[in-house]
Amino acid sequence: MTKVLIIEDNLEQQRELKHLLSSAGYETILAQNFSNLLTEVESINPNLILMDINLPFISGELFLKELRKNKNIPVIMVTSKNNEADEVLSMSYGADDYITKPYNPTILLLRIEAILKRLQQTSDFLTLDTMQVFPDRGLIKCKDKEILLTKNEMLILKLLIQNRGKIVSREEIMDDLWNSYEFVDDNTLTVNISRLRTKLSEAGYEGIIQTRKKQGYILL
Repeated sequence: MTKVLIIEDNLEQQRELKHLLSSAGYETILAQNFSNLLTEVESINPNLILMDINLPFISGELFLKELRKNKNIPVIMVTSKNNEADEVLSMSYGADDYITKPYNPTILLLRIEAILKRLQQTSDFLTLDTMQVFPDRGLIKCKDKEILLTKNEMLILKLLIQNRGKIVSREEIMDDLWNSYEFVDDNTLTVNISRLRTKLSEAGYEGIIQTRKKQGYILL
């Protein structure tokens, strides 16, 4: 599940953001240690950060500047300030986007989704928690393990990662395979899903692909 770290000290805003993102299928984590945010980010290793400009101990902009020295995690600045100077400063320090309070929840979710999709499209590999997925090499890496996937297995895994937390029907998977000139029937799909599950289990991700009866599959 895609992890989003919320760096916000206002309790009401924390609750609102956590409820919004959790309802949208994201694993939502609230920052606790504002005096040592870099260590917290390192331990959580989120896929995206939502961060307020006004924080205890350090401004969001200065923290972002420090973060960018070693990390390229996507960051959306969320703030009550509404002026161009703050936006320009945030973007110059490396923010990927900027949204002001009160924000439209739907727009915020769309911006998060757009950033995550853009990241997947521009990267040589995809990430699945601590696993790296290399589509062009047909390879997944987790810690000291490297496991080869067939072309069909990789196409299925990519589709599930891109829709993580959402149910993907068998029809959608088969359409994706056919669009990639991989002609499979229903039985072949079942075999490929089974083999992919086995290989993910070898990498320490047992049970991460679950079946939803009469609906399809979901990547947790």
